[in-house]
Amino acid sequence: MIMKDVLISITGVQQTPGGPSALELVTPGRYGQERDSICLTYEETELCGMAGTTTTFHISPRRVELKREGTLNAEMIFEEGEKHYFLYETPAGSIAMGLNTNRIQCRLGRHGGYMEIDYTIDANEAVVGRNRFHIFVEEPKESHIGDISWPI
Repeated sequence: MIMKDVLISITGVQQTPGGPSALELVTPGRYGQERDSICLTYEETELCGMAGTTTTFHISPRRVELKREGTLNAEMIFEEGEKHYFLYETPAGSIAMGLNTNRIQCRLGRHGGYMEIDYTIDANEAVVGRNRFHIFVEEPKESHIGDISWPI
């Protein structure tokens, strides 16, 4: 799969018993598409509390796999209407969690696009939060002087 440089904009909203919280991140990353498979990868930042972690999405028509490797480790599988379990490994310890995907919307093509995933996370069968993230992927645009510039 040929990967190219892209700009990734992520907005995440988490609804917990303590109320909603949101996080926005704009970061460079790599993106590739081959047949019915898409790969998107980027380095996490200190802002997200995951510095030293690489996040990779493998996207297929009915399934999205998220893999985090580094300071934090997890392999999450998103499939609408399906529940999957995963181990979330942090420097403080590991916890087994359940993930139930409510909805996936994906409009990604050769030049980028967007994806939205709405899901619920539980620990020991008790819901700990409902999350939704929007990811926008776009190729860098060339400026008039020939340098690569990232849109704002």
